[in-house]
Amino acid sequence: MLDNLTQRLARVMKTLRGEARLTEANIGDALREVRLALLEADVALPAVKELIASVRTQAIGQEVIGSLSPGQALVGVVHRELTKLMGETHSGLNLATQPPAVVLMAGLQGSGKTTTVGKLAKLLRESQKKKVLVVSCDVYRPAAIEQLKTVAGQAGADFFPSSTDEKPVTIARNAVDWAKRHYHDVLLVDTAGRLSIDEAMMKEIAELHAAIQPIETLFVVDAMQGQDAINTARAFNEALPLTGIVLTKLDGDARGGAALSVRHVTGRPIKFAGVGEKLTGIEPFHPERMASRILGMGDVLSLIEDARKGIDEQKALEFAKKLKTGKGFDLNDFKDQIGQMRKMGGLSSMLDKLPAQFSQAAGVLPAGAEEKTIARIEGIINSMTPAERATPELIKATRKRRIAAGAGVQVQEINRLLKQFEQTQKVMKQFSRGGMSQLLRSVKGMLPGMR
Repeated sequence: MLDNLTQRLARVMKTLRGEARLTEANIGDALREVRLALLEADVALPAVKELIASVRTQAIGQEVIGSLSPGQALVGVVHRELTKLMGETHSGLNLATQPPAVVLMAGLQGSGKTTTVGKLAKLLRESQKKKVLVVSCDVYRPAAIEQLKTVAGQAGADFFPSSTDEKPVTIARNAVDWAKRHYHDVLLVDTAGRLSIDEAMMKEIAELHAAIQPIETLFVVDAMQGQDAINTARAFNEALPLTGIVLTKLDGDARGGAALSVRHVTGRPIKFAGVGEKLTGIEPFHPERMASRILGMGDVLSLIEDARKGIDEQKALEFAKKLKTGKGFDLNDFKDQIGQMRKMGGLSSMLDKLPAQFSQAAGVLPAGAEEKTIARIEGIINSMTPAERATPELIKATRKRRIAAGAGVQVQEINRLLKQFEQTQKVMKQFSRGGMSQLLRSVKGMLPGMR
């Protein structure tokens, strides 16, 4: 997201290299570049003006101390102001009320409300051990209720049934009553969206809000909508007492300026960011970490959190022993590491959280290539016998043909996988001696389209 801004700021650092301090003259051109990048990224004009004015005030006259270059000093100022623009600190869900804590979801049709309900249900159930009930008050969109029922089942949440001949307010009240009687901790209420803002929609959701008095009213907005997202956020904020925002589709290839604008326009904190269609694809929104990612500094804290959630600790300990000794790394371990990477959101998600010099060195992953490649590698390894996985040296021509037939691939794919495995084996030995750059080169070599 916002790759253009990251690239422009890298150029800003280069142009300021060699200056002794930041002055009005030498930051003028730099801030012009930042301003253009923000506008091209669909950041709202008032937000851009405020940020640029604040950066100019903070930066002019700032001494360049220690080993920092003027470019780095300016990026430090921009980082602080971006963080401030997006809310400074993380704001989580407020569930401190007598159960059930009712959370109302609002937003336009297609913004990702139903999927977000499922993601939040799974997050609350798994990370906070909450008993979650979900209900759909969308009586207009065909199959909306069935969609939520399916999503609830995948998330492991309870589903309150409703039908298209009921009124949304009646459905919501009945769901609250059911949640009280069945001791649910949280009730997530999915509402109807429209293709555009209209008076009837706003009136209905205002009535829903008044009837169930939610402790949280979250506005779900598609980060790929650009300026439309900002206008929609403003309209919903005027109609409802919003308590927070959920940004969806942050992994899209759009310019993503809504992430920087929506909080400025509404004054409400961004609480979560949605990435991908999977129900695990939701992250607490940390303004400081997001600012770091935008500025190419990476987000190692979020990467560590992903690792804690996705990695099997026992397997990690066993792998660490093999890594330390440089011995015993076989195709079973190779498959396990790919599986762990998938649990962490895949290689593209990991690279997005690494500093720019690492992620740029790894190249760009073609859309859909990662999942197909991982599935193919797993299919090939699953077609091997336990002895072949433990001792890849056994795999000669006859065995290769049998494995290829079992996995439904060409023999060349088996040769490619074995070569990648040998390279990874060598890198694991180097990494045990501190070779991080070699490890990154090996990981990018495992997937097609990465150079």
